[in-house]
Amino acid sequence: MTRSVSRRLACARRETRSTFREPATEHVPNKLIGFFDRNMLQLIDLERVRDHRLLNRRRGTETMKPSPDELQRRRAEALRGGGAARIEAQHKRGKLTARERLDLLLDHGSFEEFDMFVQHRATDFGMDKQHAPGDGVVTGWGTVNGRAVFVYAKDFTVFGGSLSETHARKIAKVQDMALRNRAPIIGLFDSGGARIQEGVAALAGYGEVFQRNVLASGVIPQISVIMGPCAGGDVYSPAMTDFILMVRDTSYMFVTGPDVVKTVTNEAVTAEELGGAAIHTAKSAVADCAYANDVEALLQTRRLLDFLPSSNRDELPEWPSFDDSDQTCAALDTLAPENPNKPYDVKELILKTADEGDFFEIQEAFARNIVTGFGRMAGRPVGFVANQPLALAGVLDSDASRKAARFVRFCDCFNIPIVTFVDVPGFLPGVAQEYGGLIKHGAKLLFAYGEATTPKVTIITRKAYGGAYDVMASKHLRGDVNLAWPTAQIAVMGAKGAVEIIFRQDMDDPAKIAARTREYETRFLSPFIAAERGYIDEIILPRDTRRRIIRALSMLRHKELENPWKKHDNIPL
Repeated sequence: MTRSVSRRLACARRETRSTFREPATEHVPNKLIGFFDRNMLQLIDLERVRDHRLLNRRRGTETMKPSPDELQRRRAEALRGGGAARIEAQHKRGKLTARERLDLLLDHGSFEEFDMFVQHRATDFGMDKQHAPGDGVVTGWGTVNGRAVFVYAKDFTVFGGSLSETHARKIAKVQDMALRNRAPIIGLFDSGGARIQEGVAALAGYGEVFQRNVLASGVIPQISVIMGPCAGGDVYSPAMTDFILMVRDTSYMFVTGPDVVKTVTNEAVTAEELGGAAIHTAKSAVADCAYANDVEALLQTRRLLDFLPSSNRDELPEWPSFDDSDQTCAALDTLAPENPNKPYDVKELILKTADEGDFFEIQEAFARNIVTGFGRMAGRPVGFVANQPLALAGVLDSDASRKAARFVRFCDCFNIPIVTFVDVPGFLPGVAQEYGGLIKHGAKLLFAYGEATTPKVTIITRKAYGGAYDVMASKHLRGDVNLAWPTAQIAVMGAKGAVEIIFRQDMDDPAKIAARTREYETRFLSPFIAAERGYIDEIILPRDTRRRIIRALSMLRHKELENPWKKHDNIPL
């Protein structure tokens, strides 16, 4: 190396000591470039790195690496959320904080948090002066009765739980992890919607979350618990999950709030009247269940999860049963009245059939003429679908068809066996039903049963009239085991209506009509006609219902049935 080059190299080293720039060739003074070849530039870079390290050693490592005390300080700051005042305000509203909710939802000590220190990067509208660790959402994973679940809980005490770009990324991260690990995901919602200061970045965040909801649908169970406001874009993620649970009086969901409704339509309405739990569980059917407070909602979420597998490839969770699988129940022999026009409560049949009378009803307040929910038979989960004679005589209408179809499709997604109790006089007639799309809504239930490959056991307890007989998991829709009680009546329609059509010429003679009615009842309103044709596998005594269902499900446990290949179906939505 010439003396002139050595002098210039020394100058370059002195310059790096004074500037402490990052090692990169563009930081070498332009006048030196002509004097050095590529190897010499690399030597300068190495010298700069060495000098940085030397300076750091002289200063000490305390300023470069956080101490345990600093970690604890930052963690404590994150755990405080929005601060004591906002936490107190949350409690005064009768609501728990995000972390208190997760403590109740998950097994004690099982929660592992992700991204505790994440903060937003927005600078507009003074956001550069407002930061909080976690950015308004707590994410991570834990266990529920020993099974792994991924969770996120929006923290209303931090920016009102509003969704920002980084907030959405935290949620998307646990969604991805849940899908990769084939574990359920539960979201706890308490948010004012998008963070307006971030504009389109917040909207993009919503889109990322929505896309993951779609990809996870039918692969892992997704549960949303609405525990406060859920407005604007926030409502669409829960809408695409499998189940929505709400808290009465403190939670509500709507796309546009009361103020916007007032401005646009001049309708004066409160948040509760517009999107409270009573509205969404009884009228809109957006939500599946509603509970009195946060604690009850979280405990029931744990209970619901116990009926569900971790993914569509996992085995069903099996619990020990304290009820004998071979036990009979003589009370069922008199459950259905002899008069076919008298109602009875089909829930009594479900409770006497399921293990320990444990039944988790879904959408109890909506379309009460059909009952859906989960129970266990011999320790394994099943989905119950049953016509309810106490409401509209158990008739199928648009709402009942939609409700049952969605439940059947969920059970089929996760291979949960379906037990169907049939007592249906047909579809509800009327102008309102026809104008409301009864044909397409009824077809949804037919489609759901027809495409389902999960084990299906059907018991006709009394009426099975007309097209509704076909729709309710009949043998013709690939029902696996179809049973009937001796009281079953399987026909195109009831005796009175049939006789009035067939023998309308005798309508002026009551004696003839009565005789024809008895003839029709004897000939057609009997399960033996269907049994003779193989549409019913066996006629059983009501007292043997539980035993026969358990034996049928045991036989079907390893059932294999595949539909023809398709990209996806085209259910009449």
